[in-house]
Amino acid sequence: MREVIAYTDGGCRGNPGIGAWAFLLVDRKTRTALERAGGERETTNNRMEMMAAIEALGAIREPGTKILLLSDSKYLIECCTKWIPGWKKNGWKRKGGELKNVDLLKRLDELLAGRPVTFRWVAGHSGHPGNDHVDLLGNLAMDRIQIGKDPAHERRFEWSAKLD
Repeated sequence: MREVIAYTDGGCRGNPGIGAWAFLLVDRKTRTALERAGGERETTNNRMEMMAAIEALGAIREPGTKILLLSDSKYLIECCTKWIPGWKKNGWKRKGGELKNVDLLKRLDELLAGRPVTFRWVAGHSGHPGNDHVDLLGNLAMDRIQIGKDPAHERRFEWSAKLD
């Protein structure tokens, strides 16, 4: 069974404001890596955190791939591991109020269905190589948006830093 480590990050300059998402996928056995980034001119931090996970999970197409997803977003992890089933059962509504980002929550639910995904929180800006890498990619994407350029980025390479 193939094992992939997915590092994800999203961020904003202002909230709402210019935002970006980024991911890094590393095959645990071969250390082959894929990184991508993108962004939007007007968005929120939570949307970008979710988009990073959506883009990463969507890029893993081989059925049965075991995925370890590392994120510095407790919101993303709680959504995926605790809250989505209840919101789905309640018709994508929260008790006592509106549920934000339903479009992205539904996409996450679809991408997680029947897949072996484990989530792990990592502290942001803590020297963690994978998390620091995707944070940098996101910031570069926001820089490109600020100067009027396309934020999209993709690169394949061999990952040489520490895994998870």
